[in-house]
Amino acid sequence: VQLQASGGGLVQPGGSLRLSCAASGSIFSINHMGWYRRDQDQEKEREPVANITSYGNTAYAESVKGRFAISRDNAKNTVSLQMNSLKPEDTAVYYCNARGILLTGGGFTSWGQGTQVTVSS
Repeated sequence: VQLQASGGGLVQPGGSLRLSCAASGSIFSINHMGWYRRDQDQEKEREPVANITSYGNTAYAESVKGRFAISRDNAKNTVSLQMNSLKPEDTAVYYCNARGILLTGGGFTSWGQGTQVTVSS
């Protein structure tokens, strides 16, 4: 399963960006889709930012609650992250993630290639 992410870039503090990610391949179902991030020095593990189940249940990191909104289109196997009121500390490489079932019946966990988000004046 391949994940293609897009939508990163440079934005001023207080601005907004929207990330999108599309999954393709031999997918039967995707149970969870989500976004993780890792900061510039990459010394830390990727941290979860937001995730959403196929039923639409969502969860967010405390640091982004009220500012970020995750959504998905089950028919298109896509997930988006609307990021508002961005702060410099949101600067990171953002990765999309998907976990589900293949047409062959096996499970999968896939990661996108990462997209850079930089919040700076």
